[in-house]
Amino acid sequence: MSADLSRTPRSVLVSDRSSFRDEKNRLSSQVEQLHLNYKVSVLLPECSSAPAHLDTVFNSFNSFYLIRKLPVYELLDKHFLESAVYQGSVYGLSYRTRIDEDSCVALTPNGHLSLSLDKDAFELLGVEGKPSRFNHRTNCRYVVSVDLTDSSMAPGGRGYQRLLTGLRSRLQLKTDFLLSHHPDQINFICTVQSHKGKNTCNRCQSVIMTSVVQTMSCEVFQVGKTRSMFDILGHVEIRCGCRHKLSVVLLDTSLVCPEPNTTLSRALRVSVCGLLIPQDIHRLIQQIRGYLEQPRLASWVSLTVHGFADSPVSWGGNEHGVLRGGENFYSLLMFHDHTYHLHLATGAHDTCPP
Repeated sequence: MSADLSRTPRSVLVSDRSSFRDEKNRLSSQVEQLHLNYKVSVLLPECSSAPAHLDTVFNSFNSFYLIRKLPVYELLDKHFLESAVYQGSVYGLSYRTRIDEDSCVALTPNGHLSLSLDKDAFELLGVEGKPSRFNHRTNCRYVVSVDLTDSSMAPGGRGYQRLLTGLRSRLQLKTDFLLSHHPDQINFICTVQSHKGKNTCNRCQSVIMTSVVQTMSCEVFQVGKTRSMFDILGHVEIRCGCRHKLSVVLLDTSLVCPEPNTTLSRALRVSVCGLLIPQDIHRLIQQIRGYLEQPRLASWVSLTVHGFADSPVSWGGNEHGVLRGGENFYSLLMFHDHTYHLHLATGAHDTCPP
């Protein structure tokens, strides 16, 4: 094993404890600042099937579009800017591109277009940018961030024309692109549909996966002492995703649940995967709160949201870097008394979460 792989990479963890009833809690703003999410997982203890109202939420996540071989300059189309970007709440990300090797593109709801480019692509583009924070000894990657809502980027303006020329004539960057808008407006659909004939454009629904975990050891959560929840939730993720029984047995015997603990007879894990927007996450959280208010149910529910590992932006639009893990996610542990514990995590090189 190489020396680099033998070292455990540094990670950043921010923890917050508050109540939904506290007007000063920051949960809403924290959820909104992770713009580009690919998976949300909910763990319901002592449950084997999701109640109807939660099932409805899982099945009503906002649809999104996959556009094949989209020329990136088309994101500067005047009609697209007016009908989608200027209206706010547009989410876009290059699909199956690798942040450490490929040119990656993101469009966030504040109207910012972010490009992570290698040195050759950056020089071809010919617009202002800055070296990536994740360069090592030499500047091999660059970041270009443009506010499309700024007056200097109005169609026909000098900054607009320079970027358009760079993307259309010099760099000619094309990528498969995921795109979503909240709410799913008719004019936005028409804008996306206009790409048909030039590019393959497919409307997609999020994928729902459910599994039941049997006889799960679980910590008895105490106020202020939920740090080990990461180990528990991570263990569940591995058990649900593992195909080989031998691996599951080895994992089960290598972990010991902290004291005090209890054994759950079962737990339901529901995951939704796609291009998930924060508004749907907010709606799911509210429905889980209602679920916890029902009598004779478990006293807690966990929710974990994962951002895209290869997104060029992470928390609040800050630059994101993979290099080793690419983590950018948060776990929310909600209790029946309306309190919650929130843990926000990033990998070795990202900015500290909000």
